[in-house]
Amino acid sequence: MANGFYTRRRFLAASAGAIAGLTLGAEEPAAVIDSHVHFYDPARPQDVPWPPRDDKFLYRTTLPKDYRAAEGARRVTGVVAVEASPWVEDNQWVLDLAAREPLIIGFVGNLAIGTKAFAGNLKRFAANRIFRGVRVRDRKLDGLLDDPDFAGDLKLLAAHDLSLDLAGGMEILPFARRLAEKMPGLRIIIDHLAGLAINGKAPPDDWARGMRALGRNPNIYCKLSGLVEGTGRGNGSPPREVEFYRPALDAMRGIFGAERLMYASDWPVSERFAPLPAVRRIVEEYFQSHGGAEIEAVFSRSAESAYRVTCSFKTGP
Repeated sequence: MANGFYTRRRFLAASAGAIAGLTLGAEEPAAVIDSHVHFYDPARPQDVPWPPRDDKFLYRTTLPKDYRAAEGARRVTGVVAVEASPWVEDNQWVLDLAAREPLIIGFVGNLAIGTKAFAGNLKRFAANRIFRGVRVRDRKLDGLLDDPDFAGDLKLLAAHDLSLDLAGGMEILPFARRLAEKMPGLRIIIDHLAGLAINGKAPPDDWARGMRALGRNPNIYCKLSGLVEGTGRGNGSPPREVEFYRPALDAMRGIFGAERLMYASDWPVSERFAPLPAVRRIVEEYFQSHGGAEIEAVFSRSAESAYRVTCSFKTGP
């Protein structure tokens, strides 16, 4: 009862007096890395391939200055930008942006793995220290690890000490497990809780089994993104109380430990569901009850380990 009262009191204090979610007397992370944001500009002459024009909410310019303007970005030390565009030169567009924006300390690019152009593109972009890996999404994964071209390109990632982000639903879990076992030198990051539906209840057994299988592989990390999106409740209507998200967060913490979990807002996509301060506050409130070491892990150390970034370095190409 005492713990429940304390949690409730802290939530009320946060709502009333600390818009960024850090309550009076609560332990604050020394550094904050937001490990999943998107930057793009539909005002460019070439436009953007994502988001689509008919998405009235997301089809707008989102640059570091726009992120900084969000109250939940207070004291964010650095961000990892994740590219959604399939256009190869859009990787260079983000790297050029990072050269002018110290907020961007890492970049996960979008390159077609398993193609003849991959090796050359990877060599080109990996020459820039900000380029930290590649993401795979919206792909049929069955049989890819048996494809020598695809597997060979993943080995190149590992050889460059880069990472692989995976986005999708539960279909990515067996793929990630097999890949982690086959290539223990490749760091793998699961995005958006592998599509977990957030309903205030314990995660379903099949999802939990898949995640536990991943947790046995020390080269797999997970982002705590997709919490408000997972509710399916748009227009700012998802619950703000940490208790609603506790079953999912308990499961993730129990499987991976704080040292392989990282704060990730998925901004600006998450804004369709809840403002940035609320997204950040859910994760902060939960880990404040577990102590300073876990706060530091989730808000900076895990991202530093997964992406090989630090908040202090900033180099050009």
